[in-house]
Amino acid sequence: MALPQLKNTMETEHHSLQNEHDTPYFPGVALTASLQHGQLGDPFALLGPRYAKLPQDEQRLRLCCYYPGASAVQVFSRPTDDVDPHGALLGNLTQLETTPGGSETATGIFYGEVVLPAHAAQREIPYVLHVAWPCADGGEEVQITEDAYAFGLLLSDFDLHLFREGRHRQLGRCFGAQVMTIDDVEGVRFAVWAPNARRVSVIGDFNQWDGRRHPMRLRQSAGVWELFIPRLRDGTLYKYEIVGPDGTVLPAKADPLARATEAPPATASRVIDDRSGWRWHDQSWMQQRAQRQSTQSPMSIYEVHAASWMRILEEDGRNLDWNELAERLIPYVKGMGFTHLELLPVMEHPFGGSWGYQPLSQFAPSARFGAAADFAAFVDACHGEGIGVILDWVPAHFPSDPHGLAHFDGTPLYEHGDPREGFHQDWNTLIYNLGRHEVRGFLIASALEWLEHFHVDGLRVDAVASMLYRDYSRNAGEWVPNIHGGRENLEAVAFLRELNQTVHERCPGALMIAEESTSWPGVTAPVEQGGLGFSYKWNMGWMHDTLRYAEQDSIYRRYHHHDFTFGMIYAFSESFVLPISHDEVVHGKRTLLQKMPGDYWQKFANLRAYFGFMWTHPGKKLLFMGSEFGQYDEFDHDKSPQWELLDDPRHRCIQRLVRDLNRIYVDLPALHRYDSQAEGFSWVVGNDSVNSVFAYFRYGDAGEAPLLVVVNMTPVPRHNYRIGVPPGPDNSYQWEEILNTDADMYGGSNLGNAGGVTAQAEHWHGHPASVLLTLPPLSTLVLRRR
Repeated sequence: MALPQLKNTMETEHHSLQNEHDTPYFPGVALTASLQHGQLGDPFALLGPRYAKLPQDEQRLRLCCYYPGASAVQVFSRPTDDVDPHGALLGNLTQLETTPGGSETATGIFYGEVVLPAHAAQREIPYVLHVAWPCADGGEEVQITEDAYAFGLLLSDFDLHLFREGRHRQLGRCFGAQVMTIDDVEGVRFAVWAPNARRVSVIGDFNQWDGRRHPMRLRQSAGVWELFIPRLRDGTLYKYEIVGPDGTVLPAKADPLARATEAPPATASRVIDDRSGWRWHDQSWMQQRAQRQSTQSPMSIYEVHAASWMRILEEDGRNLDWNELAERLIPYVKGMGFTHLELLPVMEHPFGGSWGYQPLSQFAPSARFGAAADFAAFVDACHGEGIGVILDWVPAHFPSDPHGLAHFDGTPLYEHGDPREGFHQDWNTLIYNLGRHEVRGFLIASALEWLEHFHVDGLRVDAVASMLYRDYSRNAGEWVPNIHGGRENLEAVAFLRELNQTVHERCPGALMIAEESTSWPGVTAPVEQGGLGFSYKWNMGWMHDTLRYAEQDSIYRRYHHHDFTFGMIYAFSESFVLPISHDEVVHGKRTLLQKMPGDYWQKFANLRAYFGFMWTHPGKKLLFMGSEFGQYDEFDHDKSPQWELLDDPRHRCIQRLVRDLNRIYVDLPALHRYDSQAEGFSWVVGNDSVNSVFAYFRYGDAGEAPLLVVVNMTPVPRHNYRIGVPPGPDNSYQWEEILNTDADMYGGSNLGNAGGVTAQAEHWHGHPASVLLTLPPLSTLVLRRR
């Protein structure tokens, strides 16, 4: 900004000096008193420069600054390479003193006026301050800095307009703390939304956390406060000190738009200079992802709590950082054949026991695992190994920690004011007010931050059901109906549709996955067809029904037979993920292995058969860490999975089975191509409740051989079990047994069909041919027509 513009700005907003050349400068008593008491709502009304034109192209500079605790302030011209390489002393500022009770007291307010020579007056920011601070040893330390109050308006009206309408998609690159150069001055621009505050100040280790030092300017049109502080840099710790509308100084607030934080339990935000960005190596991956037909591609997800996947016991059980996870987790995921890695929320969260589901920094990777660049490198490394990355993302609620979003400016800003709308009784957390454009835009910008800036491949949106219903987990009288008197949360519906539309438009191929546990229609239907627009929905009904069946002793399963089949009634009403997630192996629910009935031979056999059923059932797959080798203990965020169990052959066999299931799931299109379409599945045996046997076909594209899947959920072998099959190329053709969960290599009894069977021209189950099979106990068979 050129000097004439700065002068005009100052004259318009504050005072003109055109007729004051000979008037001694003295800051106003009322303004200085308000500043000292931390009550000056517009700091630019007092602080910063006032310019007046003098003859010979010189300028008079009247200046007021505030450095409580400083002993002296001098004004120097800004150094130049040619005319003034070191800067010249222009003058000393006088410290304003008060006389309460007859004694003079230093105020920290320094004022005065100097003349800027022509070469200095031509510069946009023509002066620097040398601030002397007393030291404990009796000496002084001099701080050299430009004046934070010499800079004009920072955010553009366009940015503020987009923010106010909830349409600013790059808030993480605009608000918060942005390292930048303004008028050749390096520093950090801060911007924060607090429309009801009386005052907002930036506090940090650079100003001894003193809220008087750096009060911000309010842009009233948007309720946004801004300030550029020169010479701050990457790594600076900061918060906001906010005075609420009633004059109360609130607990210091972390930056809602912070892109880096202190490691918990510390709570400050951290300046991050990522202007150069991470040098990505995944261009091919991103291009292929944009072209991929996601519902027809295999997707087998390994769900991980990054903090506890592998703790270092020798170092007090610390968690791995991103670099260590890249070295250990990525090879494991690839070796196991999973196509995607899903991380429980890695957004910064104050309480580790929430597993990340109570985040406060929606734009910052948790400092528990290292720097943001390290997280970017981790994602890049995943892509280099052909692994997609999905993050859990939580727009449904946030914690009430005093340093967070709760009553951010002294009023319910991000949350609803009415607890019937703004408080989650189940989790003791607050609920975002999605009716506010600014809040809606804040959350959508957060989603895009992970997808665009960090190249994440998808977001699993937590607790969608709690967003959709105003009466979620509430009794009569504890909720507020919508404008039509109904229970649907219309604002949340509009938000989710806008979110998904925006993601699909801006991030081709990115996945949006809903954890939605009700029968809300059209969760994965396109928005233009009246749906919510998600890519996938977690099939919670399938999970609950099949686990309820599997937990029954085999003798009683005949009475619960259709718990295993019911999911096929609605399997293609949405695009589904079959989730065996962290929620199913915690809080007394027992692990998968411990859910299974019988002695330990039967437990392992049941689990193998269940995995075989799951991997051959329509729907993408998700499995939580530790389940892939049948651990005994429930998920504990303070402990790793029981890796030591892999010394036991039974657990290694379970792990080998999951790896092989992933392999055939990826390699055989019939097991994934039509996961979300009815033409990929047909029952052949669905009603044999007496024997607890299920059989079905999975189909790929025309011309591809179908697969026959047979599941025996009793510990009784079934010999000569006849199953109808479709015709082959002639009257005698082979069905190859490509997987048997009872094989010796998986820890089973090794009963089976000697590698395959020959179809016979005998009608059965409505087919012109049939096969006679031996069904091993508690097993799943997969056969392919040769």
